[in-house]
Amino acid sequence: MTGPTTIPTREIGTSGIRTGVLALGSWHTYDRMDFEDAVELVATAVERGITLFDVGVYGFPGMKPPAITDVLFSAIVRGAGLAREQYQLSEKLWLEGYGEGGFRPQLERALFRVGTEYADLVILGDLRRDDLSLRELVLDLAGLAEAGLIRAWGVNNWSATNIRTLLELAEAEGVPGPQIAQLKYSVARRSIPDGEPFAAIWERGFSMQASDVLEGGILAGRVEREREVGRDPGDVRARIVEQVPEFVALAESLDASPAQLAVAFTLTHPANTTTLFGATRMAQLEQNLAAVELAERIGAVELRRLVEPFWADRGVVDPEGP
Repeated sequence: MTGPTTIPTREIGTSGIRTGVLALGSWHTYDRMDFEDAVELVATAVERGITLFDVGVYGFPGMKPPAITDVLFSAIVRGAGLAREQYQLSEKLWLEGYGEGGFRPQLERALFRVGTEYADLVILGDLRRDDLSLRELVLDLAGLAEAGLIRAWGVNNWSATNIRTLLELAEAEGVPGPQIAQLKYSVARRSIPDGEPFAAIWERGFSMQASDVLEGGILAGRVEREREVGRDPGDVRARIVEQVPEFVALAESLDASPAQLAVAFTLTHPANTTTLFGATRMAQLEQNLAAVELAERIGAVELRRLVEPFWADRGVVDPEGP
């Protein structure tokens, strides 16, 4: 008797690190779950090939109430009986906290909270500071890699210009550069990852991690906001909500849920290594796993053709990026 089907893997940039085409995020999800349910969810995810877990905490010391998602993850992993080599850890590093000692104090604190000695991937948060030397950031991250604290690094919502600069600086210094960009990518928000500036970066072997693929649940058919939804570049959210009934109808015609169709679309981008999603219920996990099968059944070309009418930010958002 064979076991459950596992999802395909793709390489993170040119790092040599392979991971499943789906990754599990934790926008403070574990602190909203029963512990036993969280253990079952994580164990099942790993069994099915989802091995990359983003447990970056969105906040700093002193935040009220304090975030404990990453601390809970350390207990969940132990409860699931997972050895460190069975899962991959993705952490966030915040430029707002970059200062004396570089990123190391921030990273060591994050690793202490999770209970491990290294992160497989670290993602730099949004670039909102104009007083930082990108060369110093590249060298600082190279030092963390040399010390064995990280295996690879990337950025979150950086512009194509700034990513090119990072790649060129790393090449000039002879050190590992960024491997991946975590970007908003969905049937509705495509202008940045599908634009020409990023196309040139993808050609260099750089990769993407698709995030916010359900537009805060809207593309899953939940148009009434139950929680905070991410920012709205181009102010196109009203148009996205307006198109939800048609999107739901298309999904149903394909014998799929709208969430499955939304996730399946992201897998069609050739540079997308892994799609990040959150789940607090086993049914959500199974639904996203089924999205992989949907993408394979419909095929990339046909799937992209079918969802073309739902591209809401076309011609509205600058494809160069933030």
